[in-house]
Amino acid sequence: MKNTTDNIYETNKAIVAGMVKTPLKFSHKTYGEAFYTFTLGIERRSGYVDEINVMISERLIYESPLAEDDFVEITGQVRTYNENVDGRNKLNVVIFAREILINKDIIYYENYVFLEGFLCKPPIKRTSPLGRDICDLMIAVNRMYNKSDYIPCIAWGRNANYAEKLSVGTKIYIEGRIQSREYKKKLEDGSCEMRKAFEVSVLRLEEGFDEEDTEYTDAEPEED
Repeated sequence: MKNTTDNIYETNKAIVAGMVKTPLKFSHKTYGEAFYTFTLGIERRSGYVDEINVMISERLIYESPLAEDDFVEITGQVRTYNENVDGRNKLNVVIFAREILINKDIIYYENYVFLEGFLCKPPIKRTSPLGRDICDLMIAVNRMYNKSDYIPCIAWGRNANYAEKLSVGTKIYIEGRIQSREYKKKLEDGSCEMRKAFEVSVLRLEEGFDEEDTEYTDAEPEED
């Protein structure tokens, strides 16, 4: 991955393009600057649409307000924060926009994420409903002001088999895409409810070494 020169000097980069699916919703204000969220629909080759939450400053859309069904390209970072919902902590995963290009007439989709961080939890290996090996990873990615984003990732196939052996604290580089998926959560009373998870699906995985890097590539990471 070090031959990907556009990413060499950044630890967290996301480039996504798709359709605005929801109206802007006020999120919070920091030092007088207001931030809003909306859902961006990014269609895969399979036709499945990932619905990704985007957070954007009012300054980026002051002159060109966003509307539903606009096609936009956003460059930014994957950010996470905890929110208390009904007495439980919920990890929110968003794309934090740094640049935006609004396309009124051009339709195209893009979904690219690059992360450089450290494994902060033991990997969890499991098997998908279709029988494929997958491995859940939690990556801590540092950012300014001594903060970190804890980003859930999912590796597939031989990436999953390799990631299973990694230890907490290992430095890794990841290229992939951000995805959404629905799943059933069994509750304490025995009932089930549908929930939505957001994670980075790993296409390329590289472990950081002092002298030599090992890289693994999974050509088809997506599974609908």
